[in-house]
Amino acid sequence: MLFHTLYLFLLLHILPTTTTAAAGPAYTAMDFILLNCGASSDLNDTSGRSWDSSELTKYAPPNTANISLTSKASPMDPSVFQPTTYLAFNTSQSFFSVTANGFPLLSNFSAFLHSRFSSEPSFKKEFIINVQENQILNVTFIPNTNSSAFINGIEIVSMPDHLYFRGNDVPVKSANQIFYLKDNTTLENLCRLNVGGNNVEIQDDSGPRGMFRAWSQDDNYIFGGNFGYTPHTEDLPINYTDQTPPYSALEIVYTTSRVMGNTSSSLEWAFPVDSGFSYLLRFYFCEIQLELTEQNERVFDIYVDNQMVDVQVDVIYWTNGPRIPIFKGYVVWVFDDGHRGKQDLRLSLIPNTQGHPKYDSALLNGLEIFKLSDVIVNREPRTKKIKGSSVIYPVIGSLIGVLAVVAAVSFFIFRRRRKLKKSLRTNGFSILLPSDLCRRFLLEEIKTATSNFHDNFIIGKGGFGNVYKGFIDDGATAVAIKRLNPASNQGVCEFLTEIEMLSKLRCLHLVSLIGYCNENGEMILIYDYMAHGALRDHLYNTGNSPLNWKQRLQICIGAAKGLCYLHTSGKHTIIHRDVKSTNILLDERWLAKVSDFGLSKVGPTGDSHTHVSTAVKGSFGYVDPECYKRQQLTDKSDVYSFGVVLFEVLCARPVIIPSFSGEQVNLAEWANFCYREGRIQEIIDPNLDDQIAPECLSKFVEIGVMCLREKGVNRPAMNDIVWSLEHAMQLQVAAENRGYDAVDGSERFVEMNLSGFQGISLSSDSKEKLKWGEVFSEIKNLGGR
Repeated sequence: MLFHTLYLFLLLHILPTTTTAAAGPAYTAMDFILLNCGASSDLNDTSGRSWDSSELTKYAPPNTANISLTSKASPMDPSVFQPTTYLAFNTSQSFFSVTANGFPLLSNFSAFLHSRFSSEPSFKKEFIINVQENQILNVTFIPNTNSSAFINGIEIVSMPDHLYFRGNDVPVKSANQIFYLKDNTTLENLCRLNVGGNNVEIQDDSGPRGMFRAWSQDDNYIFGGNFGYTPHTEDLPINYTDQTPPYSALEIVYTTSRVMGNTSSSLEWAFPVDSGFSYLLRFYFCEIQLELTEQNERVFDIYVDNQMVDVQVDVIYWTNGPRIPIFKGYVVWVFDDGHRGKQDLRLSLIPNTQGHPKYDSALLNGLEIFKLSDVIVNREPRTKKIKGSSVIYPVIGSLIGVLAVVAAVSFFIFRRRRKLKKSLRTNGFSILLPSDLCRRFLLEEIKTATSNFHDNFIIGKGGFGNVYKGFIDDGATAVAIKRLNPASNQGVCEFLTEIEMLSKLRCLHLVSLIGYCNENGEMILIYDYMAHGALRDHLYNTGNSPLNWKQRLQICIGAAKGLCYLHTSGKHTIIHRDVKSTNILLDERWLAKVSDFGLSKVGPTGDSHTHVSTAVKGSFGYVDPECYKRQQLTDKSDVYSFGVVLFEVLCARPVIIPSFSGEQVNLAEWANFCYREGRIQEIIDPNLDDQIAPECLSKFVEIGVMCLREKGVNRPAMNDIVWSLEHAMQLQVAAENRGYDAVDGSERFVEMNLSGFQGISLSSDSKEKLKWGEVFSEIKNLGGR
């Protein structure tokens, strides 16, 4: 039988007592251990390093001969060391776990299956954990029942202080919360990339400051074929600093890069990862192009899985000069819908032109991705005989620091991990929440954040209750705090729905839920703070400056993307049920985010179901009339409500419009009537005069009218709406580039070809303006024809 080898080696990164400065001596490993497991003599590897025999080492337990066997692999592979336990054991049935001082490194792992799926006869895995001072390091291999465990090599190398762990009180930036990379967190390295450069072998990182880290090319991870170009300046020195010392990464990593090309709009990568885990992404930046020397010459945003993790990244602003390196870490959660498996983690670098930088570009020099786990298992290793045995390699001595277990780059690991959850119980209702997705706040924390709910902190009011601006984490983070009003019609159901929905959803265009509080009868939700409030606050009856047309169109695109994510990204459709301009929030960059999921409902769950039967809920003027009549909810109900929002944006008028006769007219009916009568240009917000290109207006109104169609089946899907709105933006930009005559009350309204009916091209004779009292009367007479 042909056996596949597992090449697993442990790196112990020891924390020195002082941090190495750039001008000081280079880092030298305090501890360096290489074990050639199962070998009877020492052996050098292809990099020239000497590996000690595990049979002769002082690190093996005294009863090694009684709890394990040694064996040679078949076939022999000269490039790797040979295994410890193959004799009489079928590796295809070998499943085992590995822990280091109680930290889970591998769980229910099969080297055979990994090798089959990855087509790698040998591989390694790398972990980093913290080891306290004077603590003995126990690395334990635990076979599953009626199985076996084996190991070929173990490598333990010390690591500089604070290279990865910055202390329990130093936060790491996250897309939706403050994340603390604590000392009890395990880091499993998934990839280490020399972006835009060639492979860097371990011997290239083996100098006095080296830690034998191999860096790979990033070409295989490029998404969408946008390779950009790869400038490099190996002949120019890198100016390391105290914050970015020489051991942070090799000069070759900083002197090579990948830069966005002129024919693309972003740089994108895709990395296969396990769902249901948090990941640390560590970016390495250095501006090496000679033409970039000042701030605001290259500015870009960083997105991970459509979540913005950093905005307006300007490397020279960070470093105060070119050829000065810097690294940044960000933590993201990869959502798990209950079916653990592989999915792509998407990384995007997108130029930010808000401040009119000199170049429309983005760059990256290096990248590391780590899977995070902070579960501690039984710290007392068990020892049994042969098949039920645990193989323990204790490292004796005074150890300060971080353990890194390196065991081959692996993209397929069978891992069973109990998902830590906490129960939220409110007035008899209970829901399980992922502890790493939704943070529970103490009531005292919320009172401190809002000065005991002082009226001066109120920034909004809604059906749920007051919304306060507050500051958490010692004032470091601004948040929006929504407190349930006991007199509200909403309550426990909406509270739990909001938490359950937003705990699972991760999208750039959905508002992020940071946490909740349910103490002493209070029901409080804590969100990211949206600096510019609701879209409604910038349309009508407001003292805010009016939004220009392109701002409004971009906001509509963002909101449509958020709704599209709800409708299409999960196993089942999520229907928002309360789409309106007050539930579209705007952050500090005017980025639109859909909010308020208290009324949301999961859509049809089977092929034989086309709708969900439910009571009508939502806001007057936005509710789908078909849903109102039949009490049948579909995703097209959201589409109708979004169509109302589109005409709110265009007309800057409320959804219920008072007429001269004192009666009220629905904005949707009014817009439809004006469309049929060819009078759309007369109801456009006067603040938009001379701003909208005719072809863009035509496309925009076409979308809105189709959203408001009487039958839901005839309305477009949200993904089609996103595409159409982006097309409208392209038409606007193209018209601006060539110059155009804006649409006003005296100009021709462009013909619109809609599926199912024809738009009207007006002649001058048909443009006689009616008094709006007559218009309302005619709408009433037509009965919404």
